[in-house]
Amino acid sequence: MPVPPHRPGRTPDRLKDRPTWLISRAYARSAALLAAGFEADGKGLRGYHYRLLVTLEQWGPSSQADLGRDTGIDRSDVTAALTELESLGLVERRVDPDHKRRNIVTLTPQGLDTLLALDVMVDRTQEAVLAPLTAAQRRQFVDLMSRLLD
Repeated sequence: MPVPPHRPGRTPDRLKDRPTWLISRAYARSAALLAAGFEADGKGLRGYHYRLLVTLEQWGPSSQADLGRDTGIDRSDVTAALTELESLGLVERRVDPDHKRRNIVTLTPQGLDTLLALDVMVDRTQEAVLAPLTAAQRRQFVDLMSRLLD
C-alpha cells in the first residue's frame, strides 16, 4: 500500500518529536526512493530480490530456507522471488544431493552482473536518503540505527 505524501509543517505536536513517528517517516521516504530506483532500473526487481542476490554473493550457494532466515523474507515469498530471479537467469536452483527435498540456490554470472549494477542504484539511493547530513552525521546515524537494531 503506497504511503501518502506527508505535508511538512502539518505534523501534530504530539507526534513530531516521537522516535517512532520519525523512524516511520524516514522509512517511508527511504522506501519510496528505493522503490523508484528499482522501478527506473526496468528489470522489475525489488528490494527483496536485491537482498537475496546480496546474500548469495556474500555467503555463496544456500538453501531456500537459509536464504529466508538470512534475509528476513518469509519462506513462501522466498520461493516466489527465487522463481522470478531464476526466470531472469540471475540464480539457479538445484536439488541438494544430500537432501533431495531441499534446493540449493546459486548466483549466476548474470546475477552477479545485475547485482553490481543494482549496487550503483542502491548507493545513489543511500546518498539521497542521507543528503541532509554531513559525513560525520551519516556515520553517527548509521551507528545509532545499528544500536537500535542490536
